[in-house]
Amino acid sequence: MPDTPSVINTAPQYRERQAFGAGGVPMFFASLAVTLAGAAIAFGPLYGLPGLFVWVGIVVAVIGAFLFLGLTMVAPNEARVVQLFGRYTGTVRTDGLRWVNPLTERTKISTRIRNHETSVMKVNDASGSPIEISAVAVWQVEDTARASFEVDDFVEFVSIQTEAAVRHIAGKYPYDSHDAAHDYSLRDNAEAITEELSAEVVARVESAGVRVIETRFTHLAYAPEIAQAMLQRQQASAVVAARREIVEGAVGMVDRALDILAADDVVDMDEERKATMVSNLLVVLCSDRPASPVVNTGTLYQ
Repeated sequence: MPDTPSVINTAPQYRERQAFGAGGVPMFFASLAVTLAGAAIAFGPLYGLPGLFVWVGIVVAVIGAFLFLGLTMVAPNEARVVQLFGRYTGTVRTDGLRWVNPLTERTKISTRIRNHETSVMKVNDASGSPIEISAVAVWQVEDTARASFEVDDFVEFVSIQTEAAVRHIAGKYPYDSHDAAHDYSLRDNAEAITEELSAEVVARVESAGVRVIETRFTHLAYAPEIAQAMLQRQQASAVVAARREIVEGAVGMVDRALDILAADDVVDMDEERKATMVSNLLVVLCSDRPASPVVNTGTLYQ
């Protein structure tokens, strides 16, 4: 049975929280009003005000222009990680025009659903046979703080950890289950093994604040160097299975025929005649070629 993977993860140092901010549209008009007020004050001496008002107006206009720097645009399914002097202060997830501290640095992170498909990798399965395997992982950023600060590059991190999980799962199970030692195989139990793959990928990328939606195998085959030999093995197994079913059916038909003949008293046969009849019927029923009837004009003993 597939088991739950044990992947060691360190406790996260950062958790996403909402950044302090305000609506962008009101702050835009407020900044515009402050800037225009400063410009008006700076031109005050032209209307008889003291010359000091020039410097006051310049300072007010600079403050208004400085407030404009806090405006930031957030698209749908996008977040902005806010840092003040290198320290994480929060995340802005509300889409539209937002305003935050103008001194902060805002890093854009997409929270849209993404696909990552691994390359076709050559690995050895549990029986030691080389196989080719690849998978696709559907994921999205769930915690922007952990994605930004817990790992160096969360996109590359997901890519590497997904490939590591695929390699690990491929090495735990055989491609085909040919013996009783392995109840599960990659080809016959893909659904159950895919669930285990998803659980392992989730455990591996948890530290990056990533949510894995689904994982699926996209390519699974024997390596080219043994593909022909394994195909012959599969064909032989299929032939043996078909022959076994034919023999079981033929034995049932012969047994039924003997029961009917005995019940209806069609013919009284001793053990030797029964053995001859069973032999002939089995040859006819199990042969892979049409039988050629031979009419016996004598007795069964000739």
